[in-house]
Amino acid sequence: MTTQPTAAEPFTTIIGLEVHVQLQTKTKLFCGCSTTFGAAPNTQVCPTCLGLPGSLPVMNRHAFDLAVRAALALDCTIAPFTKWDRKNYFYPDLPKGYQISQYDLPFSSDGRLEVIDPKGALWRDVRIIRVHLEEDAGKSMHDEAAGTADTRIDLNRAGTPLCEIVTQPDLRSPQESRAWLNELKLLLAYLGVSDCNMQEGSLRVDANVNLHIPLAGEGGADGRLAKTPIVEIKNMNSFRSVERALVYEAARQWEEWQATKAEMGNTPKQTRGWDDAAGVTRAQRHKEESSDYRYFPEPDLVPVTVSEADIAKARAAMGDPPTVLRKALAEKWRIPAYDADVLVNQGRDLVDYFEDLATRVGEGKVASNWMQQDVLRTLNERGGTIGEFPVRPEAVADIIGRVTKGDFDTSRGREIFAEVLASGRPVADVVASMGIAAVSDDDLVSLCKELLAANPKIVADVQGGKEQAAAGLIGQARKKNPNVNPGKFRQMCLDLIRGM
Repeated sequence: MTTQPTAAEPFTTIIGLEVHVQLQTKTKLFCGCSTTFGAAPNTQVCPTCLGLPGSLPVMNRHAFDLAVRAALALDCTIAPFTKWDRKNYFYPDLPKGYQISQYDLPFSSDGRLEVIDPKGALWRDVRIIRVHLEEDAGKSMHDEAAGTADTRIDLNRAGTPLCEIVTQPDLRSPQESRAWLNELKLLLAYLGVSDCNMQEGSLRVDANVNLHIPLAGEGGADGRLAKTPIVEIKNMNSFRSVERALVYEAARQWEEWQATKAEMGNTPKQTRGWDDAAGVTRAQRHKEESSDYRYFPEPDLVPVTVSEADIAKARAAMGDPPTVLRKALAEKWRIPAYDADVLVNQGRDLVDYFEDLATRVGEGKVASNWMQQDVLRTLNERGGTIGEFPVRPEAVADIIGRVTKGDFDTSRGREIFAEVLASGRPVADVVASMGIAAVSDDDLVSLCKELLAANPKIVADVQGGKEQAAAGLIGQARKKNPNVNPGKFRQMCLDLIRGM
């Protein structure tokens, strides 16, 4: 698992991630308040999520089931017995003065998730320490940009169900970290566990990073390492920000170590915030230890037991994860790993669209080419989802079928696709309105013979081994009949010349 430093980077970057994912439930973890995003501040609260005297929490079973589904997909071991704990700390957006979380008996542990490099090979097998459930805090909104020092508190998020995923420090570069987060996000979306919308706070990432620096003894490298203090980075609002923050922090730690050349591994863990506009991390505080939170079992909630039947039910609801689906698509439809990766990364609905198209066409690679060059390109330009896309698989298959028969070439087919997209009319109507009619073989032979007789030099060049000279006939043919299929016409001319 260890990656050696490169000549350009004389240290190994050690990265672990803590990911908080909002579960896709309609109500909060321990009360019936809505989790809908965008409501007016402090309108989705009740005595329970505000921690008012006399209120008691009740666990949201659907949230627990979603978390179990995520943990199973991450290859975690599900604990048959789990309990809740109070994590005590004071902060203005935590109205109860504690957060209901899980400490020493999380519901799952010891998982893994692979990250694949852009070429389709295994990049890193990242171990997962634990996946546990907890409730979210509220949101503090600071007004420094407006020239004041005011902070407003919105407690709508307080009590929102979160699944916390904690990795081992197995990642070795900012690029790997970003790729792993993309794979995790894709997996959770496929499972229906979360929408993973970072702009709405549905997925948040904290990164722990430090450096291992080889030390040279008298005889050269002797295996000893200097370790910089672990830094936790917060306030990253996109995966690109995570990558940028890790790049900056590794460089900052390297410069700091070079200035001191000291062993700093026992220095207290520090929390730094990412300033995206400035492109730097800024010191915030020293990181608390678990003892600082004074964990103790939550007295108002009973423990939860999970049976083998519960686990089997959760597995049945999962469906194929992206890693399995990529391989299945590549094998079933005989498409390259790259194609399968592009399709799967767009989501389950797009994969269903592709499989419908490939089934109708009967050729996976042809369907994949049209998906990437026409459907996906247009979808990215227009926005929206594949479910809303006006050109359905049967229409695309109709166009491909006509191209395959030789009614017209691919270029003409794309013109028809664009018109079907714009007008919403059936393919047959568009073909008729554009005056496109298949040229019969007899007509095509007659046209070939006519042009060959008029172009003896091209005939001589082709007979001399310059088959590319036949391209000069295509333009002449299209002027006489715009509906000529260039590929079919060229091949017919070559066949006639060979028979002379």
